[in-house]
Amino acid sequence: MTAAPPPTRHRKFRAIFISDIHLGTRHCQAELFTEFMNKHESDRIYLIGDIVDGWRLKKSWYWPQSHENAVQLVLRKAKTGAEVCYIPGNHDEFVRRYAGRRIDGVEIRDHVIHTTANGRRYLVTHGDQYDVVIQNAKWLAYLGDCFYEFALWTNTWLNWVRGHMGLKYWSLGAFAKRHVKSFVNIISDFEAVVAEEVRDQELDGVICGHIHHAMSREMNGIHYVNTGDWVESCTAVVEHHDGTLEVLYWEELSQELERYSGIALDPEYDKRAS
Repeated sequence: MTAAPPPTRHRKFRAIFISDIHLGTRHCQAELFTEFMNKHESDRIYLIGDIVDGWRLKKSWYWPQSHENAVQLVLRKAKTGAEVCYIPGNHDEFVRRYAGRRIDGVEIRDHVIHTTANGRRYLVTHGDQYDVVIQNAKWLAYLGDCFYEFALWTNTWLNWVRGHMGLKYWSLGAFAKRHVKSFVNIISDFEAVVAEEVRDQELDGVICGHIHHAMSREMNGIHYVNTGDWVESCTAVVEHHDGTLEVLYWEELSQELERYSGIALDPEYDKRAS
């Protein structure tokens, strides 16, 4: 049996879907986002909300060069031929006033319908409009944001200790989402509400963000896809040229690329994640 070829350092997709970068916060993984975008090309780029964290910037200004580099990279891709669509979320809701306009080559929309190469139609939206907390108790959403910020702060110190003990990175926020019943129920409820909305619109699926929980699964005939985030998971969703959608975990993929860094790579190879 022939071994699979190594992954390429630069890959081309039909579309890339990114959300929840949270530029303007100290926990944003802007360098990893820039690294990912430099190594991948696509015909279309969808920025699906919470790209800039207006909530955090209102409290205290934080905008290092790495965050500016991330913005300039996206604008450069728009100027060099990629179709870039920006769909604001709740943390960058100030951008929604510009919906319907094109600024520096970036189209701003409330939502779009994306048709894949194999003809499936997906609603592309941030997803906060389906979050009952955001819609009915925004103060509670702000409280939850404060808790999330505390969890990330805790991660920083916890993983400093773990690193000195030779242990791998461990995320309190991700652990809570997987194991704490209330978090699991919130995620499940969100996914169910979004899937039902898409079913009512007679679409094949949805690609969204908002809850920082990357996922791709079928829900009673509806393909639910969540892009995750660039704070903890560093994930994106890509559409291959055959219409297949895939969640990419950049830290894992970058480590795999690093192992093959000294090998001449086949530019036509398009590796599928297992």
